[in-house]
Amino acid sequence: MIKTFEDLIKLLIRRGARKRLAVVNGIDTHTQRAVEMALDEGFVDIIFVGGKEIISRNQAMAHYHNHIEYVDADNHIDAAHKAVELVRDGKADMLMKGRINTDDLLRAVLDKEKGMLAPGSVLTQLTLAQIPGYDHMIMFTDAAVIPFPTQEQRMEQVKYLVKAWHIMGVDKPRVSLIHCSEKTDTRHFPYTEGYKTIIQAAREDVFGPCIVDGPLDLITSLSPEGLAAKGLTSSLGGHADALVFPNIEVGNVFHKTLTFFVHARTASVLQGTLAPVVLPSRGDTTEAKFLSIALAAL
Repeated sequence: MIKTFEDLIKLLIRRGARKRLAVVNGIDTHTQRAVEMALDEGFVDIIFVGGKEIISRNQAMAHYHNHIEYVDADNHIDAAHKAVELVRDGKADMLMKGRINTDDLLRAVLDKEKGMLAPGSVLTQLTLAQIPGYDHMIMFTDAAVIPFPTQEQRMEQVKYLVKAWHIMGVDKPRVSLIHCSEKTDTRHFPYTEGYKTIIQAAREDVFGPCIVDGPLDLITSLSPEGLAAKGLTSSLGGHADALVFPNIEVGNVFHKTLTFFVHARTASVLQGTLAPVVLPSRGDTTEAKFLSIALAAL
């Protein structure tokens, strides 16, 4: 079981396999440094799509020349489409945003004819967090993509979370469906009624081995003491591995609260695509970008 980001990196190193990362217009310093860190650990080969003239000036890249190749592009839009094509053709295992607007990259990713959204899939974001003072990592969704998930989208979010934790060595991950209380409220929060269907789907093994419960608030999801203080019981026992937030506002505020106030370490990837997509924001640190590459490689 992976309990820290160090465990994740060590696992990738033990496997000894290099994943091919297509970087779209990776001309900015933070992207290049994150790529260097991944090359140092030896779990990636890099395909820089666009920006060769600028990137090749970085003398540090010369050290990794055996693990770097370049694909020419006319501009950042052309770079996005060519990087997506590399994934579709099986020449890249994952994709990363460099100096390009998120909207421009997503247009290429979501192109109906030449994009990389898997048929019938839902594009969503997963974030893995290592929080100081908390005894295990948690994963949550969605802080960046879906404004207000439909019931069907939320079902897919649960599926992706469960799959991710299985890959990370947890046989039966515990997933909490988050709300501001532990009561279903169909009048003010109609989505809480749908939580019942998701819980039943989990019992019927729709997502694979897992335990799902909700509605629960953050404390009753993550603290046995908080659960007991309210006189409640839950199949999660206050030990949730994963949190499903009701909307992007809650997920985004939670993510930024973790990183700004408690300096949590985080990694984020897009799921639902043919390959993982690392889509950092301008505010992400170099370490967060590096850890996101590692999560995508896993």
